[in-house]
Amino acid sequence: MTILLSTLNARYTHASLGLRYLLANMGPLQEQTKIQEFVIGAKTTDLVERILAHAPRIVGFGVYIWNVEETTRLVAMLKRVAPHLTIILGGPEVSHETGEQEIVKLADYVVTGWGDVTFPKLCREILDGPKPIMKVHAGVQPPMEDIALPYSLYSEEDIAHRTLYVEASRGCPFKCEFCLSSLDKTAWPFPLDTFLAEMETMYQKGARLFKFVDRTFNLNVKTSLRIMQFFLDKIEAAPNDPVYAHFELVPDHLPEALKETIAKFPAGALQFEIGIQSFNPEVQSLVSRRQNNEKAAENIRWLTQHSTAHLHVDLIAGLPGEDMASFARGFDHLVSLGAEEIQFGILKRLRGTPIIRHTQEFGMVYDPYPPYTVLATNKIDFATMQRLVRFARYWDLVANSGRFANTTPVLLGETPFDNFMAFSDWIYAHTDATHRIALDRLAKLVAQWLQVRGMDAGEAAALLASDYAGKVDAPARPVKQPSDAPKAVAPARQVRHLAA
Repeated sequence: MTILLSTLNARYTHASLGLRYLLANMGPLQEQTKIQEFVIGAKTTDLVERILAHAPRIVGFGVYIWNVEETTRLVAMLKRVAPHLTIILGGPEVSHETGEQEIVKLADYVVTGWGDVTFPKLCREILDGPKPIMKVHAGVQPPMEDIALPYSLYSEEDIAHRTLYVEASRGCPFKCEFCLSSLDKTAWPFPLDTFLAEMETMYQKGARLFKFVDRTFNLNVKTSLRIMQFFLDKIEAAPNDPVYAHFELVPDHLPEALKETIAKFPAGALQFEIGIQSFNPEVQSLVSRRQNNEKAAENIRWLTQHSTAHLHVDLIAGLPGEDMASFARGFDHLVSLGAEEIQFGILKRLRGTPIIRHTQEFGMVYDPYPPYTVLATNKIDFATMQRLVRFARYWDLVANSGRFANTTPVLLGETPFDNFMAFSDWIYAHTDATHRIALDRLAKLVAQWLQVRGMDAGEAAALLASDYAGKVDAPARPVKQPSDAPKAVAPARQVRHLAA
């Protein structure tokens, strides 16, 4: 084995799509190439030992915002104990602002952007000569039909125990300045017949959970309909052998043909991730986000009322020009639409994104270390931003988790943001913690808060008890769960929302 492809995933259940693309496109070098994935949090010396056990000549690392610090330590140690190794970096974290990064200084080469063609070419030059002089190699974007698809490289172990990431297209036509996809010129689809043939092969091998990473799945409705029909056909042919598909949806683009297809899916078979980010038109304009808010809200409401799709809707706090009052209005509006989950995130300054142009005018202060979270703006000071960070964490534990489905509406009342912020401030004051809060303790704290707000102790206890009677508390990896026919397969959190 000559070339080792490696990365540190955020968790074991995440299988790296990027590494499998590289391996699929290695050409004559594929037989000499192997993938070895790790998980963040491992001891660096152990990782070095496991890498060197393969005696590779070249090691390629996928570098992302969640693993760059640990990968930097790993590369530094490898260069000390095995200086003969050639180390190549790739991935979004090293594709921009490349020259100022410590990990880039330690490595031998960097491939920025698309690596499907450029990485194999670089490996051939390193192994066969002439040895490349330049350290940084801009990735060449080939025609989509020339890229070998990687899905046959998902192993039986991957299919049985891990999330299978797939993409029918790359890129995005929108220019939202907080997103790396804003640097794309457009979206580029893979040949659809070829892609669906790969999905069929995966299905025949036992794959039942598909997570699409396309930024704009419903941009081309004809393509969306064909892909969704693929899954509907599987469900209709074998209703007791459930399939689960996750798509990222553009919120203000839901024509009738797509609605009709979505409405055919049974409960537990479909999840949509929907980026709203902000309902404030002035803020949207500042960050170059085009969105018809009225249409987006109408579509989310339709999905909650007329489909069984599980909705995961995103909001971002800390955008330039947005204060607490504006964010609170957007949050309350989103709660009123009825999505199962609101993913409340804090703005991050991803390397290369145009959001940096607002830094001075809007007093944007960012953490200099990954994940580069905004710490303060001229509208939200540091202390208030910290309250929002805690709000986001408690919201995930209580509302998004699906464990408090009956209790959450009572917690929120008529003014969801203000009421949950009061709860967030109170629980932090009583625990001084946002992590490692056991479920039973959390339930007791919620009951105690309800009593602080005037609810009778017996009534609070009964309300909390109703959230545990007959609920499914599924393990972390996707598993099949019994339900009304047809059966559903879904990750644990979605199963709990279904049970509610």
